[in-house]
Amino acid sequence: MNAEPLLTTPFDASATAAEVLHGVDLTGRRAVVTGGASGIGTETVRALATAGAEVTIATRRPVAAEPLIRELSAVPGAGPVRAEALDLSDLASVDTFARTWRGPLDILVANAGIMALPTRTVTARGWEMQLATNFLGHFALAGALHARLREAGSARIVVVSSGAHRSAPFDFDDPHFARRPYDPWTAYGQSNAEVLFTVAARRWADDGITANALSPGYILTALQRHLDDDTMRAFGVMDAEGNLTPLPHYKTPAQGAATSVLLAASPLLTGVTGRYFEDNQEARVVHGDEERPGGVAAHALDPRAADRLWEYAADALR
Repeated sequence: MNAEPLLTTPFDASATAAEVLHGVDLTGRRAVVTGGASGIGTETVRALATAGAEVTIATRRPVAAEPLIRELSAVPGAGPVRAEALDLSDLASVDTFARTWRGPLDILVANAGIMALPTRTVTARGWEMQLATNFLGHFALAGALHARLREAGSARIVVVSSGAHRSAPFDFDDPHFARRPYDPWTAYGQSNAEVLFTVAARRWADDGITANALSPGYILTALQRHLDDDTMRAFGVMDAEGNLTPLPHYKTPAQGAATSVLLAASPLLTGVTGRYFEDNQEARVVHGDEERPGGVAAHALDPRAADRLWEYAADALR
């Protein structure tokens, strides 16, 4: 566990992605943003490209990114933006995306995700779909692009996670719910084991690659698409007529993307790796069943668990 002082920045929870990158020139830098065609992914792409980066939107439906691509093509000084097909739950798709990448890659934002599938769904390999998409697919993608990240000389991996990781440590005995009862929220929380990936990725530090994770906060996006109306009402974000009603502490997508671009491109994070951020600050460590919201669970920063998870994922991909 990292014993160094928590890293702080001048940006508070209300800062937007554009504000975090104000004055930062990313001309010549190349980025991949998974799930960049909607939600905070779109705002991440918008901020990186507006700062001059060349951005590839990796998404299952590239056509969905076309309006954003057209918008950014008209922004003076913005870097070129394109979309490529990527289905993180399909290793053949991950392999195709990585094999067709040419040249160095400076920034990989693992942003795509799914949440709380109501019933257990598995991939062709028998992987629980949330674990396959949120963690294993991104693990495979990062590994397949490792040489390109190393080629950049100073690359960053950004993992968009969730505070849900606190409630569900990784179950190495039954990660895909083959024997234990399936629970949508436990499965989602476990899929955020991607936080441990950033800890284990310290093995890539000598290649000039850093990796950090984050929680974007509460935002109404397509991530909630699998939640029924009763659940949304129970959360207090939908009225009786079915209208979405964000609570006061909810962020806009532009605010939700701020911590992503902070980790991806801010000079304040140069050389920083293996840490977890929220609201544009490094998060405090939470031990046990503390009820106070926020923070990163101690089990998510455990280097031994991180190495074990890395080995598990590497074996699963073979």
